[in-house]
Amino acid sequence: MTTKHRPRFDIAALRELAGDKVFARGEAYHRDGQVVLLSINTGRVVAQVSGTEDYRTVLTGRGKEIDGECSCRAFEDWGFCKHMVAVALAANAAGNDSEADGAGALGRIRAHLRGKGVDALVEMVVELAERDPALFRKLELATATVDADDKTLERRLGKAIDAATRIGDYIDYRQVRDWAKGVDATLDPLGELASGDRACLALKLAERAIDRIEQAIGSIDDSDGYCGALLNRARDIHLAAAVAARPDPVALARDLFAREMDEGYDTFYRAAQVYSAVLGKKGLAEYRRLAAEAWAKLPPRSGKSRATGELLGDYDRLKDMLDGFAEGDGDLAARIALRTKDLSSPWKYLELAEFCRAQGRNEEALRHAEEGLWVFEDQEPDERLVLFAAELLAKAGRKSDAEARLWRGFEKEPSLELYTRLRKLGGKAACERAIGFLEPRLATKNPTRWHGAGDLLISILMQEKLFDAAWASIRRHGASTGTKETLARASEATHPREAVNVYAEHVAQLAAVGGNQAYAEAKKLIGRMAGLRSAAEHGTYLAELKTRFGRKRNFMKLLE
Repeated sequence: MTTKHRPRFDIAALRELAGDKVFARGEAYHRDGQVVLLSINTGRVVAQVSGTEDYRTVLTGRGKEIDGECSCRAFEDWGFCKHMVAVALAANAAGNDSEADGAGALGRIRAHLRGKGVDALVEMVVELAERDPALFRKLELATATVDADDKTLERRLGKAIDAATRIGDYIDYRQVRDWAKGVDATLDPLGELASGDRACLALKLAERAIDRIEQAIGSIDDSDGYCGALLNRARDIHLAAAVAARPDPVALARDLFAREMDEGYDTFYRAAQVYSAVLGKKGLAEYRRLAAEAWAKLPPRSGKSRATGELLGDYDRLKDMLDGFAEGDGDLAARIALRTKDLSSPWKYLELAEFCRAQGRNEEALRHAEEGLWVFEDQEPDERLVLFAAELLAKAGRKSDAEARLWRGFEKEPSLELYTRLRKLGGKAACERAIGFLEPRLATKNPTRWHGAGDLLISILMQEKLFDAAWASIRRHGASTGTKETLARASEATHPREAVNVYAEHVAQLAAVGGNQAYAEAKKLIGRMAGLRSAAEHGTYLAELKTRFGRKRNFMKLLE
């Protein structure tokens, strides 16, 4: 009696993950024999799929639990791809016996190579390395330390670092992962050297790697943060090498200080604290002297008298360096004083005030916040600073002062957050005052200056559930598509006719733009409309859509 074959991956789940169109393409790839199963075991399936290029595809899981990845662009952009479907179908077709040890093309290759002698294998690998630059670099790195003095090793590893970090015109998002893997591989031998007799060499090469990576960042789309991870690893190797090599602490302090001041990626942020064990008393004293000396040369900055000719970043870098020392000393007064030197923006006042509050100094925090609002009174108010000051005033029992502060901010630059705070403090009277303030100004204020004020009024009216007034405001002043649709959803039960009109307008826009994503969104809106009017009205509407957009076939299919 034969045992019934049970597919490894559930077909219905596979189809749902991929979608009908992608599933059909995957079926075609499997049917045409474009899948080579490389390795199959209980945990995963690895395969190579031939398409525009050869893609490496990995599937994990069983039954309805299916996951994995593919090297194709479609997987990066959209997720589950046709290559993954093809591999799943190929694994199902291979049957239960395919999970035995040695199954798959790699299993056959492994068995074949075991029968070869060592010399034959060596020649085979060398021949491949001659034609494959990536394999050559990997083997070269692995053998870099063999029979090499320090000078030779530095030249070999330095050359490898330079080659791995080299940039052409630009590395786009899809290429960054492979580039980062190559750079990461060059850090492996540095990590091995960092704790041994060649730690001094590792220290120098880690600095070279850091410099090269930072130079490359400007020519990379590093949306996933690969470069940050590489810099952190190189810095950790640098630190480990410094611990082992024990360089002159004063010289190390000067080098780290220069790096923290000059680099723009925080690789050596607060290096004095990170390297404190290596720097010791002498190194830390030198680091502090350098920071204090540079800090003393910077003039105070405020909203009324701005210093010129200084790099703005120096204030933050030096403040953070000295703050680390002051924090270690437990000197709160010094830490606050550091933050008062640069008060050139509302944000700087807010940072100072927040720091004071975090230290339990609420009165001092409020004083700095109100000073910042006064200094920048002639500018648009910083909402964060206004809210901060109002919160502290309210907590201090000064409710009327808190309201007054919020109203000054709201009447200069109204926002929903300011209104929400006012409503909480002032109740219904605040609601009436805010509406009375906004309504007449919508028609008179400069439209550029007051862009979005109509949306704000409608958001306030929605928050208060004053839907009649909100729709009336839209009729008088208009609103953005997003705000109208939000109001439509919020008031479907009380204003179905208005909601239907908004949805219909948006459907027409989406259909005109075209594209499957727009069509799918339009279909959802049409579904909402169906529940807000009679079947006859909705049928007439659908007929009108088909007449108007009949040439858009994909849209028509969705409507059917």
